[in-house]
Amino acid sequence: MRTAAATATLFASAALIGVLAPQAAAAQPALPLPIPVAAVEPLVTEGVSIEGPLVNNITLPTLK
Repeated sequence: MRTAAATATLFASAALIGVLAPQAAAAQPALPLPIPVAAVEPLVTEGVSIEGPLVNNITLPTLK
């Protein structure tokens, strides 16, 4: 009885591998990411700069 269960397990795993192997072989590999060109120009070409405090210290009117 034990050999029958082992044989059934062996055949089931072989069938599963046989079904899944062609799909795995047919899967296209992921395309590699493009290699960036050596830093010819900066990534940010617009005039973006941070000067001064990020939060303006404006006094808001208080409720009385």
